[in-house]
Amino acid sequence: MATKDYRLLCLENPLLDIQAVGDEALLEKYGLKANDAILAEEKHQGIFEDLLNNYDAKLIAGGAAQNTARGAQYILPPNSVVYLGGVGDDKYAAILHDAVKQAGLRVEYRVDPKVQTGRCGVVITGHNRSMCTELGAANHYDLEHLKKPEVWSLVENAEAYYVGGYHFTVCPPAIMELCKQAADRNKPFILSLSAPFICQFFKEPLDASAPYWDYVIGNETEAAAYSESHSLGLTDVKEIAKALANLPKINTQRKRVAIITQGTEPTIVAVQGEDAVKEYPVHEIAKEQICDTNGAGDAFAGGFCAGVVDGKSLDESVHLGQWLALLSIQELGPSYPFPKQTPPTN
Repeated sequence: MATKDYRLLCLENPLLDIQAVGDEALLEKYGLKANDAILAEEKHQGIFEDLLNNYDAKLIAGGAAQNTARGAQYILPPNSVVYLGGVGDDKYAAILHDAVKQAGLRVEYRVDPKVQTGRCGVVITGHNRSMCTELGAANHYDLEHLKKPEVWSLVENAEAYYVGGYHFTVCPPAIMELCKQAADRNKPFILSLSAPFICQFFKEPLDASAPYWDYVIGNETEAAAYSESHSLGLTDVKEIAKALANLPKINTQRKRVAIITQGTEPTIVAVQGEDAVKEYPVHEIAKEQICDTNGAGDAFAGGFCAGVVDGKSLDESVHLGQWLALLSIQELGPSYPFPKQTPPTN
């Protein structure tokens, strides 16, 4: 049976990931630590061109939710996913367009003629990753772009919405519009907590969106940060998952599902109003097959979203997420193998 196009709509902050194997001298040149994630300052500005021109850089259409969008599109039929965010009018945006085209992902970027496209320079030394991010035009996404007729028609057409929590730092009103659209039309709204600092320092916009979450995804560190910042007094991951699942909810036609990933430990799933909390052991892999765990959480969300959009059961959707994360960690950066692999049938 033919399915309609662009059933999943994703929103967050697009970045061009510029990844390369470097050395101590490169880290020293820009005052970077071997294993770190920072926002770029003045002294770091040269690193992006340096990596592009002087190292064998791999270019990836990055930003957490864009990784997730690529992941969902990897599994779903062609033309299933559209992604929104802000970019500049420059060569970095052109490279981004090429990268998403290869992934089969449709993008509708807000183009800012005055601000450069966001970039993330990644210096790899051994098993360490030093990430240096310049948000650039991703920081300037606005409600006006979302409400443009050609973009809003995609919102209305979509059957599910995925928002990465990093967007709470950019345009909460755009997130709330998607929340309301989902609730009014009984479409699933999926949120990723994204990072501990979102729970800690962007609590107000995060909490405003909470009644609209049909699915909320986080890892154990983000769950702990949520518990602490909301004074839940909980440290057990299962109890935090239950607390998230049972927060007040606007669309009562869907039970909220809270999903907490824990790296190699089992994925925890709690459903609103249900006492039992499920554990899903992760798919095992030999240590030597692991190339890079950067983006594994984004990949899990991509597989999970694909399952939700395709009407799969909760069990199947979790397994799809785990399967895609497993593929991703065997690649460099938040990537998926080509030629495409097809998910196993459980």
